[in-house]
Amino acid sequence: MSPWSGNRLQHACQLFVAMLAVITLVAVPARAQVSSVLQTAQRDFNAGNYAGAISSLQPIATGSSSNAEAYFWLGRSYYEISDYDSSVAQLEKAASLDPKNSVYQLWLGRAYGGKADRERSFSLAKKVKKQFELAVSLNPSNIEARRDLEQFCLDAPWIVGGSKDEALEQVNAIAAIDPIQGHLARAVYDRSALKKPDEAENEIRQVLAADPKTADPYFEAADFFQSLNKPADMSAAVQAAARVSPNDPRLAFYRGVAAVLSKTNFTDAERDLKSYLASTPERSDWPSHASARDWLGRLYEAQGKRSEAAEQYRAALQLDPTLKDAQTRLSRLEKPN
Repeated sequence: MSPWSGNRLQHACQLFVAMLAVITLVAVPARAQVSSVLQTAQRDFNAGNYAGAISSLQPIATGSSSNAEAYFWLGRSYYEISDYDSSVAQLEKAASLDPKNSVYQLWLGRAYGGKADRERSFSLAKKVKKQFELAVSLNPSNIEARRDLEQFCLDAPWIVGGSKDEALEQVNAIAAIDPIQGHLARAVYDRSALKKPDEAENEIRQVLAADPKTADPYFEAADFFQSLNKPADMSAAVQAAARVSPNDPRLAFYRGVAAVLSKTNFTDAERDLKSYLASTPERSDWPSHASARDWLGRLYEAQGKRSEAAEQYRAALQLDPTLKDAQTRLSRLEKPN
């Protein structure tokens, strides 16, 4: 080997090290920038500023084909504004980049569900079930996925995968993981599949007796008692939720609904429902603003304020045209005397 060969090799090594240093210096700030944008987008998302989250995330998703988390939050943001086509597109990318992520697969299933409902598509409905099953297989402890799969099996026709037996399998699996969630899942099954509301109510009362440490089980119990028109039991569940999570924004909604049901303290009910509308973002996992408007309409109707009630029903239907009860009540109010 000539001495010049050794020099060239040494020079090449030095050049490689220098280039590697430059690449590292560029990559570290880039990763830090992506992390900062993701944090900002998640703050916007949690505040209900879904347009802001989308605006922040689009450049990352466009410029980086390997950032699954960016695609995930972009898909979640589109889901919250009911843009299911865009949500599916982004969540499919997230799920393909991180195929073993149970949460990504679950949300892709939910996005398929929103699109399937809107388009009345059997083929998409079949995809929903497959995604929920995949989410469960990837993480058998994913209770949200199991409960979504249970609900799908109960609600869907058999032609797209509905099955009471499969729903019961999920109920039993959930109970083995978390007894409180098991009671909630079994209450849904008893009421929907077996048509046994008394047995379902017994499951809900076992939830309350178990003294959950988070608010969600109490709110689910409150929804159950509201559907049975049992305001006293609903109020008790809401009070229990307030003890474990006194600052939860959803308390205002549930307190307002319970007061309207019981036909007492309408002043506080109006304050609570308006507070909920003014202080909370629209979220798919919280009571909708359309529902809050509907309950304000019921409150005003109970007070004999027909024009105010009609205004709230119209506002509710503008937000969610599927609210049949609000449409029925509005039609009744608009009939000439």
